[in-house]
Amino acid sequence: MAWDWQVFCKTTDGGTLMPNCLGKAGDITYLDWMFSAWGWTLAVAGSAWIVAMLFGIMIGTVRTLPNSPWIVRLANGWVELFRNIPILVQLFIWYFVVPKAIPPMQQVPGFLLVVFGLGFFTSARIAEQVRAGIQALPRGQRYAGLAMGFTTAQTYRYVLLPMAFRIIMPPLTSESMNLLKNSSVAFAVSIAELTMFALQAQEETSRGIEIYLAVTALYALSAFAVNRIFAFIEKKVRIPGFAAPGATGAGH
Repeated sequence: MAWDWQVFCKTTDGGTLMPNCLGKAGDITYLDWMFSAWGWTLAVAGSAWIVAMLFGIMIGTVRTLPNSPWIVRLANGWVELFRNIPILVQLFIWYFVVPKAIPPMQQVPGFLLVVFGLGFFTSARIAEQVRAGIQALPRGQRYAGLAMGFTTAQTYRYVLLPMAFRIIMPPLTSESMNLLKNSSVAFAVSIAELTMFALQAQEETSRGIEIYLAVTALYALSAFAVNRIFAFIEKKVRIPGFAAPGATGAGH
């Protein structure tokens, strides 16, 4: 069967072929629809990444606090809870269970519920990376900060976290790429992202090969862009002559 890439230039309501593949006067082509879905994918992933970083850094840092066993146990509980439940199950809980259990949450848009689900799931994984990064530093780093007169909060802000993030940049890059790919589960609650587009467009056009190849290319392009952004950041923040603990001979 011959491929038909012109399917992207057809309108979604009547199959009319548009010369420039872009709709006009209210018409929407499959190319328009696909780019709109791509935007939703990036919006879900980007918003969830912000949530994941905020909570991941906070929880990961709390897990390394000395002389605070109860706070550490609560932070450990957060990580174990969100890390050990499948992401799709968590998404269904946020979308269907939480609004029933907490009536005010019924006013929260479904987009934000998906963002919370993805963000909290990923925050547990980032928290583990932050904890590992801080604990990989020599113990003298903490003592040096305190000896300079810094408070515990200042020691984390100015000494420990900046060094820890240089250590965890490679796994943080991978986790950010995974978050982008995990955003595809949003189709299960009818968020109009790329996977939802692929499923519906394939049913309407019966051109599964072309549709899924194009969607795959957009996912790959997005993941590659995330990888390059983090590689640029890692290069900029690298300390000349500094080698992360355990990184000897490691390739990246």
